[in-house]
Amino acid sequence: MKNIIKSLTILSISLILSQTKAQDSISTSDLLKRIESLEAEKNKIKEWEVSTYGWVRTEYNFDSRQSAYSREYNLNLYPLDEKLDANGNDINSAAASNFLSITTRVGLNIKGPNVWGAKASGKIEADFFGNTEINKSSAGSGSIGLLRLRHAYATLAWPKTSLTFGQTWYPSFIPEVYPGVANFNTGILFNPFGWAGQIKLTQKLTDDLSFTAVAYKDREFQTANATGAFTNSATINSMMPTFHGQLQYKHKNIIAGIAAEFQSLKPVIESNNLVSTEKLNAAAYLAYFKYSDSKFSAKLYGITGGNLHHLVMIGGFAGYEQANGQESYKPTKTSSFWLDLASNNEKIAPGIFFGYTKNSGVDEGYKNLYMRGISGTRLLDNVWRASVRLEFKQNKFNIAPELEYTAAKYGDTQNDATAGGRITNVGNFRAMLRVMYSF
Repeated sequence: MKNIIKSLTILSISLILSQTKAQDSISTSDLLKRIESLEAEKNKIKEWEVSTYGWVRTEYNFDSRQSAYSREYNLNLYPLDEKLDANGNDINSAAASNFLSITTRVGLNIKGPNVWGAKASGKIEADFFGNTEINKSSAGSGSIGLLRLRHAYATLAWPKTSLTFGQTWYPSFIPEVYPGVANFNTGILFNPFGWAGQIKLTQKLTDDLSFTAVAYKDREFQTANATGAFTNSATINSMMPTFHGQLQYKHKNIIAGIAAEFQSLKPVIESNNLVSTEKLNAAAYLAYFKYSDSKFSAKLYGITGGNLHHLVMIGGFAGYEQANGQESYKPTKTSSFWLDLASNNEKIAPGIFFGYTKNSGVDEGYKNLYMRGISGTRLLDNVWRASVRLEFKQNKFNIAPELEYTAAKYGDTQNDATAGGRITNVGNFRAMLRVMYSF
C-alpha cells in the first residue's frame, strides 16, 4: 500500500512539473513574439515626421549716427548724408539705440511618405520681424512684432534630382556661403538677401558638381516703384519670371559656384494716359567660394549687375521720357563683394567681415531715378563696412558682442546717375550685443 501511495505521489508531482514547464514554454514564446512585434514597430518607417526648431533672440544696438534702417534700427543699411541746420550743425549726427527681440524665430521641418519614388519634405518658418515699418505720421500702423513668413516650401528629392516649390531664399543668396556676422543684417547691402516664390530644379552632374535652375517672382523684397506703380506691381505685371542658373562645386572642405540671372519686369501698364508695354530688362552675375575645416572658415562672394534693388542692395533703375510722353526704363549698375573669416571653435569663435558696394550709374538722358540710396539731389557713390565679432557658445546658448563701422560716400547726382560734386563722407559706428537660445 505504501508503495502505491508513493508511486501516485511521484506521478502527481511529475504531472505538475510537466504542466509547469509547458506553461513556462508558452509564456516564453509569447514574450518572444511580443519583443519581435515591438522591434518591428520600432523599426517601421514612419509615414510622417514633424520636428520643430528655432531660437529666442534678443539684441541691443547702439548707433553713433542716423541711418537708413528697417524695423526700429534692428537692421541698419547705410549712414545718412549730412543734413545741416541753420547753424551749420549736422542733424543726422544724432545717436540711437534699442532693445529688440523681433528676430525670434520658429520653424517646422516636415517629412512624409515618398512621392513618385522621391523623398518628400517641407519647411515652414516664421519670425516676428513684420512686413511693414511704423509710419511716423500714423500711430499704430506697421506690423513690427507680428509674424512674418520666411520659408514655406516642399521638396521632392530623387537620388540625383530635386525639385522645390514654394517660397525660399533668392537663388543668389547661398545658404552655405553667407556672412557669419552677429548683426541681423546678415551682410545686407553687400550680400543679396530675401525670399521669393519659386520653382527650383537641382541636378547632380557628378558627385561634386551640380546645376540649379530657378524661376522666381519677387515678393517681400522687390524692385523700386516707378511713377504710377504699386508694391510689387512690376513683377506681377510681367508675364516672365526671373530666370537663374547656377553651377556649384562641393568637395570635402570647399564650396564654390558661379551663377547668372535675367529679369524682365513691367513697371507700369499705363503711362501718360496710354497703354504701356515698356519693360525693364536686367542681368546679374555672381561668384562665391568657401573653405571650411574644424578650426577655420573663409568665405568670399561677389556680384555685379543691373537693378539689384530687390536683393536689398543699392541701385535700381532710371526712367526715360519718350516722344509720346511715355516712360521707358534702364537698370542702374551695381557691384559688390565681401569677405568673412571666422574661427570654428566650439566654445569661443572670433570673426571679421569686410564688404564694399559701388553705384556705377546708368545711361545719360533719364528723367526719373528709382533707386535705393538717393535723396533729393544727393546720391550714394559707395558704401563699405568692417566688423569684428566674438561668439561665446555653450550648448544651445550663444552670446555675441560685435563692433561694426559702416562708411558712405555721397555726392550730387550727375547726368549718368553717379555721385559727383560736393562730396561728403559719413560713417556710423554700431556696437551690439546678441543673445540667442536655440532649440
